[in-house]
Amino acid sequence: MNIPTKALPFHAGELRAQQLAGGGPPGFAIREAMPEQHRDFFAMLRYMMVATVDHDGWPVASIVTGPSGFATSPSEEELVIGRDAHWLSDIQPFLHAGKPVGMLGIDLNTRRRNRVNGTISHLDAEGVHLDVTQSFGNCPKYIQLRSIDDHAVMTATTSQAARSLTSLDAQAQAMIARADTLFVATTSNPHAAENGGLDISHKGGRPGFIRVDGNTLTIPDFVGNRYFNTLGNILTDPRVALLIIDFDHGHVLHLQGKGEVLWHASETAQVTGAQRLWRVHVQHASILHNAVPLRWKFVEAAPTTLATGIWPRESEAVPAK
Repeated sequence: MNIPTKALPFHAGELRAQQLAGGGPPGFAIREAMPEQHRDFFAMLRYMMVATVDHDGWPVASIVTGPSGFATSPSEEELVIGRDAHWLSDIQPFLHAGKPVGMLGIDLNTRRRNRVNGTISHLDAEGVHLDVTQSFGNCPKYIQLRSIDDHAVMTATTSQAARSLTSLDAQAQAMIARADTLFVATTSNPHAAENGGLDISHKGGRPGFIRVDGNTLTIPDFVGNRYFNTLGNILTDPRVALLIIDFDHGHVLHLQGKGEVLWHASETAQVTGAQRLWRVHVQHASILHNAVPLRWKFVEAAPTTLATGIWPRESEAVPAK
């Protein structure tokens, strides 16, 4: 089935971000339903990144796992997350009918990733049913290769012990400093913008690409598909959720805060490959220990990642003008 794309699938915030960045994508393939290739891809996955909003409308970013086949697509307009899925406690209370959901299907072992956005239609004995409104692929840039370590999975202990933080403590800062992968959930406030909704995106870089200044994170934006889903959403609703996974131990760091985009900051030149910067002023943080039942082995960094830089050490930094 040839599923049509929307004539103009971007909302006002994305269009504004594209304008501020000097232009949008040369083309796009954002569909209103899932093509067969995407349906097959989601059905083979053992983990997906997922976002929704909490009771106050703040984005929440998390990961859902399960055996291969725990997600199915009975039709082009539907994705079902089966009852054997392992949801984390940071998102499970917010899974209700009518809630927007953004999902990122990603296979770190092949660098394939596809996105699907929609709304929860209902929950039943089969699982969580999602009505699809957007489906599109993303390129493999900045995805570090990782394979699931099934031996470690067999011996891993899993809990959902959560620790709330009033500020970024030593463990949180260490997880950020080691991170080469970040997931970010944003919303355009769908009631205020045509073609709006919820997105969860992947961002990658070399360890040290996220700068920490107290409770503020500064993140370089490298060249991508120029859709500007994340930055466009921030222009309409600055609330942001970040997810950092400790792939070795299954710990999860979840952050929520207000985002801003720095389109022409002089600091951008401090990070090789950065085209602009964005910041998150963290207001809430939590760490879930041993929460993810999977473990991954690092294989190699993406060539696109190796071509980028990191923030200089404090003694090397060039003061911002």
